[in-house]
Amino acid sequence: MTIATTLRLSLCGAAISAISTLGLMGCSNSSTDPVATDNSTASAEKPAKTLAITQIVEHPSLDDMRRGIIDELADNGYIEGKNLKINFQSAQGNTATAGQIAKQFAGDNPDAIVAISTPSAQSVVAATTTIPIVYTAVSDPLGAKLITADGKPFQDNLTGLSSQLPLEPQLDLLQRIKPSIKTIGYVYSPGEANSVSLRDNLKEALPARGLSLLDIPANRPTDIGMATRSLQGRADIIYTSFDNNVASAFEAMTQAANEIQMPIVASDEFSVQRGATAALGVNDYDFGRVTGKMVYRILSGETVNTIKPEVMNDLTLYVSPKHAKAQGVSLPADMLKNAVNVDTKTQTASK
Repeated sequence: MTIATTLRLSLCGAAISAISTLGLMGCSNSSTDPVATDNSTASAEKPAKTLAITQIVEHPSLDDMRRGIIDELADNGYIEGKNLKINFQSAQGNTATAGQIAKQFAGDNPDAIVAISTPSAQSVVAATTTIPIVYTAVSDPLGAKLITADGKPFQDNLTGLSSQLPLEPQLDLLQRIKPSIKTIGYVYSPGEANSVSLRDNLKEALPARGLSLLDIPANRPTDIGMATRSLQGRADIIYTSFDNNVASAFEAMTQAANEIQMPIVASDEFSVQRGATAALGVNDYDFGRVTGKMVYRILSGETVNTIKPEVMNDLTLYVSPKHAKAQGVSLPADMLKNAVNVDTKTQTASK
């Protein structure tokens, strides 16, 4: 896996001489490290750009990715409100709205479009074949028809960052948290390609471990709580990963899980902060920063079809002993030693 390194802009130290009648301005040779130049100076050297950003819904995980993108661009001289105009729009969980936003962006013709989440990426790809697109927060770009089997984008104007989490470590975690499990409960959105793909992968992988899957479709965020309660007496543990409907109504899922005493295992830190027992996944903000590096390259003039799609799978284990207790389990001591404890925000190791 190759992740683009941060592009550094070298600037000379700004040393303005006394303004003469000729109105000349000079740049001196400074011993100051050029990389330490502040963002306002860096932004003055770059032409103004426009960036359109869309995501299927606003929830902490996707929002943190967006913040990482914007921070990465600012650190490299593209600062919102100075030389960067950002048009952000959320589809509020509605795929039809995502399509409308994509068409609007295509008509606006920005310098680049960032699509956060699978449904948003699919909508934007359908709307334009010319404007550079960077997808992110996509767990199965192949299943979403964003890349081909050999890893190449379906369109020349497309690249992006995905997190194809390996399934086996997730299943190991489920069985460590509750060794007696027989059935995994999976509440998912049938309209999200990444969620359907994960369901299919689970059904294929679980029999080898003597486990089965109980999958419950939930078409709207308002269905999440009821779908979770329907697992009572039928499943032993709940697994969820990168489902935007679930994420937007996660408190409803955790409330139901607490009621039926069933632990939730997710794949991002914010889900643990919001009520899950544990999660094994990438850091959302870091994911945004890496995405921002790709966007920076495009805004700096690189042709999008020379920027290869990438995968980021640096996994961290997040746990909440407090939420585990509320959901009827206690976490093993060795697990706590190798995790970020969101209750105390301490970390002894990560993996």
